[in-house]
Amino acid sequence: MSNKSSWILGGTALAAAVLAAACGGGGDATQAPAPQASAPAQAEAVVSVDPATAASLSGKIRYMGPAPKPARIRMDAEPTCEHEHKEPVYSEEIELGADGALRNAFVFVKAGLPAGKFAVPSQPVVLDQKGCLYHPHVVGVMTGQEIQVKNSDSTTHNIHPLPTANREWNKSQAPGAEPLVESFAREEIAIPVKCNVHPWMKSYIAVLKHPYFAVTGQDGSFKIGNLPPGQYTIEVWHEKLGTMDKQVTVGASESGTVDFEYAAGA
Repeated sequence: MSNKSSWILGGTALAAAVLAAACGGGGDATQAPAPQASAPAQAEAVVSVDPATAASLSGKIRYMGPAPKPARIRMDAEPTCEHEHKEPVYSEEIELGADGALRNAFVFVKAGLPAGKFAVPSQPVVLDQKGCLYHPHVVGVMTGQEIQVKNSDSTTHNIHPLPTANREWNKSQAPGAEPLVESFAREEIAIPVKCNVHPWMKSYIAVLKHPYFAVTGQDGSFKIGNLPPGQYTIEVWHEKLGTMDKQVTVGASESGTVDFEYAAGA
């Protein structure tokens, strides 16, 4: 065999050995372990409350001292709005009932709830525009819950929430238009809402991850039901008077109470 033939045969054998090693051939070859798929993220458990042991919490919010004089709302610039009211209209910033009962205070569980997520109601919260005012003045929703904005007036409105932790939006709504449907993804207490057309129109939307909240009525009272027994921090928020909180413990099937008092000039 010539030297040239020997060189060709040797090169062929070397190439075959390299190819076999690349394809996993050979007893001494060590295969790299196959990558393992990452474990799927665990879904956050939904909190359920046993009706047999569910507690409730109620109370009253009061303003102590002489009632501040409410500011009158002037709608002269918009005759359509003015004609909706037979009596003078006053600001809802500090609205009091008998014995200093404070309306439109937002009361909620600030801390103490069990870990997990809470089911979001399928029913939307309705924010209506009637008489060129927002109804209700203060409303609470859960994160992801639909907010249905209606226009019951015969004039165009502009709905403009001003959040700091959520997406801002600004939409006009003509008379008779279909309701606007929106939602907020993150907790925020509370989001001011204004109308760019009618500057006296103001409302607030408080957003929480749980359903344990309430807005006080004309008598200053509130009630939070279906509450798991436990120790909680309860906070009250008011657009002008600020916030206060208290610690409260409610046992199984117990109806607890907690009251708050805002001092005049707060």
